[in-house]
Order: sequence, then C-alpha cells, then structure tokens
Amino acid sequence: MLYMYHVYVLRSLKNRRLYTGSTSNINQRLSDHNSGRNTYTRLTRPFELLYGEDYQTRAEAVKREKFMKTGKGRELLKELITTCSRSSVG
Repeated sequence: MLYMYHVYVLRSLKNRRLYTGSTSNINQRLSDHNSGRNTYTRLTRPFELLYGEDYQTRAEAVKREKFMKTGKGRELLKELITTCSRSSVG
C-alpha cells in the first residue's frame, strides 16, 4: 500500500513546543522548518521529528491534522509520543 501524505509532529529544540502539520514530503518539510522557510516556525527552530502517520489521500491527512490540533487530539498526541519514546528507549 502506497502512502503519499503524512501528518507529522515536530518539537522545537528552542522552546520545546510542539508543531503539527501535514505534507506529501516529510523530509522536505522538516528541512523547510529547520532552514527558516516556514514563517510561522522560523523563530523557534531547530526542530526534531517526534511522530508521524501516513495516509493515502491529502483529505485524510488534513482531517487527522485538524483533529490533532483539538483538545482531544492533543491528549491523544501526548499518549502517542510517550508510548513511542518508551518503545524506542527499550
């Protein structure tokens, strides 16, 4: 199954805040954020990629991105990041 769109969560290494977005090219998008080409995040770079999900359509990815920016989505995101960081440590 080919996934063409991604929802990602970055953490600013400057202020530790999370940034959620969606893209069709995660490597290019991370590079854009870290080089300052994204005006919204320019002052809080550099970033590290914390979490990502893959989707077949842009509509699915955008829907998930919007959910992740809600209160319930942020709660779920905290759980997902905690689970991912525990599994990568052990």
